[in-house]
Amino acid sequence: MLQNYLTIAWRNLRNQPFLSFLNIFGLALGLASCLLITLYVVDELTYDRFHEKADRIYRINVDATFGGTEQSLTQVGDAMGATLKKDYPQVEEFVRFYGVNESKIVRKGNESIDERRSVYADPTLFDVFTLPALFGNTKTALNAPNSVVITESTARNYFGTPDVVGKTLEVNKALYTVTAVIHDIPQNSHFHFDFIFSMKNVKYDWGNYLTSNFQTYVVLKEGVDYKAFNRNFSQIIEKYLFPQAKQKMQITSAKDFNRGGNRLVFSLFPLTDIHLRSDRRDELDVNGNIQFVSIFSAIALFVLLIACVNFMNLSTARSAKRAKEVGIRKAMGTNRKALIGQFLAESTLTVTLSLLLALGLTALIMPFFNELAAKTLSVNRLFALPILPFLLVLPIVVGFVAGSYPAFFLSGFNPIAVLKGTIGSGLRKSNFRNALVVFQFATSVILMIGTLIVYRQLNYIQTKNLGFNKEQILIIDGTHALGSNVEAFKNELLTLPGVTAGTLSGFLPVSSSQRNGRTFSKEPVTAADNMIDTQNWTVDYDYIGTMGMKMVKGRNFSKDFGSDASAVVINESMAHLLGFANPIGQKIYAGANGASTPLTIIGVVKDFNYESLRKNIGPLVFSLGQSTALASFRVNTQNLPNLLKQVESVWQKMPAGVQFRYRFMDEAFDTMYRAEQRVGQISLTFAGLAILIASLGLFGLATYMAEQRTKEIGIRKVLGAGTTGIVTLLSRDFLKLVLIAILIASPVAWYVMNRWLQDFAYKISIEWWIFALAGLLSIGIALVTVSFQSIKAALMNPVKSLRSE
Repeated sequence: MLQNYLTIAWRNLRNQPFLSFLNIFGLALGLASCLLITLYVVDELTYDRFHEKADRIYRINVDATFGGTEQSLTQVGDAMGATLKKDYPQVEEFVRFYGVNESKIVRKGNESIDERRSVYADPTLFDVFTLPALFGNTKTALNAPNSVVITESTARNYFGTPDVVGKTLEVNKALYTVTAVIHDIPQNSHFHFDFIFSMKNVKYDWGNYLTSNFQTYVVLKEGVDYKAFNRNFSQIIEKYLFPQAKQKMQITSAKDFNRGGNRLVFSLFPLTDIHLRSDRRDELDVNGNIQFVSIFSAIALFVLLIACVNFMNLSTARSAKRAKEVGIRKAMGTNRKALIGQFLAESTLTVTLSLLLALGLTALIMPFFNELAAKTLSVNRLFALPILPFLLVLPIVVGFVAGSYPAFFLSGFNPIAVLKGTIGSGLRKSNFRNALVVFQFATSVILMIGTLIVYRQLNYIQTKNLGFNKEQILIIDGTHALGSNVEAFKNELLTLPGVTAGTLSGFLPVSSSQRNGRTFSKEPVTAADNMIDTQNWTVDYDYIGTMGMKMVKGRNFSKDFGSDASAVVINESMAHLLGFANPIGQKIYAGANGASTPLTIIGVVKDFNYESLRKNIGPLVFSLGQSTALASFRVNTQNLPNLLKQVESVWQKMPAGVQFRYRFMDEAFDTMYRAEQRVGQISLTFAGLAILIASLGLFGLATYMAEQRTKEIGIRKVLGAGTTGIVTLLSRDFLKLVLIAILIASPVAWYVMNRWLQDFAYKISIEWWIFALAGLLSIGIALVTVSFQSIKAALMNPVKSLRSE
């Protein structure tokens, strides 16, 4: 029976090659889109799940409010992990990270390399995370000072082989012994380190609960509810934090601390949620966004549904041609169940052929998609868990969904009415088919509107006045390697014709630069109601001028004033929180022991965005000092290649010993919004695919409807109807459906995109013309699609069309 079903199904596909091609190709595009996005979504959802204890590992987060400033941190004091393990038997183990991604100058022969993917970690690292060793014993690898664990690719890069246990590396002019070599950390991990140094090399004021410099992870024992465990942190705060706070500040209890709206909350955060659900200060790597995963999943589903709708539309539209076949089969005794089986088999065969084509398209498009999504996905993952079962059931599910309506619709024909020829006229109009066309174009319009809004927001980000000038700023990395020669390097570069200004500071208002939180107060003695937690950046005399920032009160740092060593420049947000009527000349006090370091405010700089535009501008304090990790120069880009050669030439003359590396600030700024850029590009790509698939279906439907109305068109032409009138007649019904789709899609798109924009502190307003433009594009695409067949039908010789009837 099944073989008979498939034989008839194959014959029907061959008998109508054009419509069969539209069906198969349209479905293949939809399935390929679905498979690509499925690979992306599965990759995002499986971050950090390769660790054996992944479901029991948690990071300790801190949410704090000091003096009106809210902080969401990933770092805690050094003592927190050990305290949890000591006081609570529910905690199995802990590990700390320190100095994440700090610059390390590593010697390789006569060359020095500035390495950033490094960290200090406890020996328990390998008891918490699953990082298997190729060589060496990870149980003892980090026990001793001056020991380092490296990855396989790092070992090959520095030694040419992974078997290097016992060999030494010169790091920051100190020798470290390689004690283990681990496999490269998988791509779907929220951290990526090439060098893991022993925590024994960290010089620190140990036993501190008040500082926040350590990413700390704990493993809970089986069956422990982490949400219930979070209640224990209030006891830890009272027992350990406030006694230390009492020594340094006038804070004796939680009640005293909460005075003035302060808040301090520690909590455990699941390891497997970090990549998609965490966006805090000092994340170990750039994280994803669960919202983007949801958006892409919805796009995949919609594109697949549009492809299925095409199949249903074209199948039901062809019903008149197959009506007599159904009538004869029923008259010959075929029951409805067998007819449904026949049509579902035909549907499943079409989907199977589409799936085979989709797999080929997926392999073909994969390199482009990987570049678009910044991934290293492989088609081979489709044939492994957890995607393989999905792939196996996909033809059956899609075949049933896409073929169910045509199957039940066709099998329900009355054989007498069919054989008399009275059923055909009733098939020309179908409310269900019209509803499917509306669904297709409504989905396409939503995607178009969404894409337009994403690109407008990205353009707003690019053109917004940020409070500093990010254009034409050359950033040179690794300048701390110059040591005492760094000022000479800066001064020599300032003599080059294309360099107009320069500054030395590791603190920049873009990603991949330093950050430093510090507590200030208005009073000599820090208390709960007068402290403000803020960013404190160390800069030189030329920083504010080089960055193009504007002073709104007072003055910048100047070499003419020796007292500027104990002076600060603050931003407008900090001035607002301090509440001084005129902040110039007022004193603030730094740190917990504020009475010992009074600082005089000499200027107020206009607020500038130093974090993502998703966040409001926070308070910031500039202090004068040395921070030589980066050098930034404002340059003239008219003859940039020649200027870069001159800059590199100056670098080569300096005893840095490291490779010359540079970037531009506008490019560094763009990296903060790569995720949004990818959303825009992927949305645009799949919106285009959705429109193409919908247009293929509309084209097939228009072709069929023109065939069905051949006699009517011939009669109208004989009676004097012109080409324009006939084209209008054939296009009108489709345009009505597109207009209905626009009316339905517009409020849905507004709601979805308004929710998306809520994540930005600085955002565009959604304007009416976006909906008008998407609507006009949809109407234009529908007109072009339908008009081709309409004009062809209108130009046909009426004698020929009437003879054909």
